[in-house]
Amino acid sequence: MSERTPFQTSEYRRRLDRTRERMRDAGLDALVVTDPANMNYLTGYESWSFYVHQCVVVTLDHDPVWVGREMDAKSAEVTTWLPRDHVKSYTDDYVQSPHDKHPMDYVARVVADLGYADRTLGVEMDAYYYTARSHARLTGNLDDATIEDATLLVNWVRLKKSDAELERMEQAAELAESGMRAAVDTIREGVRESDAAAAIYDGLISGTDAFGGDYPAIVPLMPSGDHTGTPHLSWSDREFDDGDPVIIELAGCKHRYHCPMARTLNVGEPTDAMQETADVVMEGLQAALDAVEPGVTAESVERVWRETIAKHGIEKESRLGYATGLGYPPDWGEHTVSLRPGDETVLEPGMAFHMIPGIWFDDFGVEISETFRVTNSGAETLADFDRDVFRV
Repeated sequence: MSERTPFQTSEYRRRLDRTRERMRDAGLDALVVTDPANMNYLTGYESWSFYVHQCVVVTLDHDPVWVGREMDAKSAEVTTWLPRDHVKSYTDDYVQSPHDKHPMDYVARVVADLGYADRTLGVEMDAYYYTARSHARLTGNLDDATIEDATLLVNWVRLKKSDAELERMEQAAELAESGMRAAVDTIREGVRESDAAAAIYDGLISGTDAFGGDYPAIVPLMPSGDHTGTPHLSWSDREFDDGDPVIIELAGCKHRYHCPMARTLNVGEPTDAMQETADVVMEGLQAALDAVEPGVTAESVERVWRETIAKHGIEKESRLGYATGLGYPPDWGEHTVSLRPGDETVLEPGMAFHMIPGIWFDDFGVEISETFRVTNSGAETLADFDRDVFRV
């Protein structure tokens, strides 16, 4: 175990064993993992290096091999459980090279050296950092291999969290509370949105007396005023006005594990329409949480939410929530289970979700969300923060 690796080596090996089971089921001999969250999950690798090409090569017969930029090899030695001879690095002339060199040329050689150049190889076709050129260069250098799409193979392994992972998410929940408290304490008439963002970041990263936080995979989102019906705005240097509704969506992050949370604030008294909408959101949120238990499906939880708000004449087309946990920019979602119609995934203890029942209209919106874990007795929310509209 590296001094900077947050889990025991035995935990990483269990994850590796489960990944290999899925590889065998998919008929894969090797897997090139480029999603930085999946790289971290299998090896512990942590560095702000995902803007250049890097990967972990997983095979059925050998310990994983990290492959990345030469200057990042030390990070792999420091943060992973891998032996040094399983850290392979390419020289800097491969980075954004004008000489027709690409990092995937080097990755292909590593795969060949491992004896897999003519085997069946999985790649994460829809991972954010696995580009079209990456695929073209890798396949072009491995023309005897069979290349299969294995985009979410590791993501599905990540769906059920260990107790150690859930402990990190519980710490992230405390950080989320700290960041949201900073928002409530800072946002006032005349305060700039940018100053509120700075206070939120201070709360998220300064954290508690016991531990600090990491950078979250998504920046704090804070649409305000007439723009609260637009959920993914960040901030400007605009000053808050009296009467402004403000939506805050953020996440605490510890060792890359997230606890997202959204709350709605109002500078002064909220309108009757806004408060009524918030009451519907809170009623539907609690009804959906109450519906969570092992053995129910993701779509059945969403159905409870949809039927609850329908009693008030409200419909919401977008999904109610999604699996969450380990993440890197640009997303803290796991891209597997969604709480929405058609998703028949059966919920099991150890799964964790961000339930975000936002309702948005043209002139205002309300978001009040919870991250929860599935336990033997139902849903257990990770954070403890009042849900009603905050008058600030």
